[in-house]
Amino acid sequence: MDETTAIPLDAETKVAERPDDHKTELRLWLRLLTCTTLIENEVRRRLRGAFDITLPRFDLLAQLDRAPDGMTLGELSQRMMVSNGNITGLVDRLVEQELVRRKSSPKDRRVQIVSLTAAGRRTFRAMAHVNADWVGEIFAGLTPRDIEMLMPLLAKTKQSARKAQSNGGAA
Repeated sequence: MDETTAIPLDAETKVAERPDDHKTELRLWLRLLTCTTLIENEVRRRLRGAFDITLPRFDLLAQLDRAPDGMTLGELSQRMMVSNGNITGLVDRLVEQELVRRKSSPKDRRVQIVSLTAAGRRTFRAMAHVNADWVGEIFAGLTPRDIEMLMPLLAKTKQSARKAQSNGGAA
């Protein structure tokens, strides 16, 4: 079979057989990155304009909203995939705004448990409702069928990325 009639290679085979030929995968990566950046920047802009809050603070409140008994700083750091130092700074600012509280763990006084205040829960839920509408607006150009088709493809993409991560990037 010559190259013009050859069966197209899947990405994994291409990595093994043609390590220098990844134009399509690179274009896909750049397209995904561009979409993510555009969406994230718009959400950041709207959160700042409507609520004077940053996306990381909003994300931290979202994590705590799902944990009624609170979370440790370490758990927040792990869930948000940022350093403990970053979490500490975010928590400090949210404590100042009286949206979260911090207390020592009864099991280990060195461990801090962070939870939403009643005002924090009300504030977050109001913001989350508006944010959901914004996300709906951002994706308004997609039909329900588009979304239905895209979800499994993105799940497969996520699985492929996790597999590459667990392989440590070894080819």
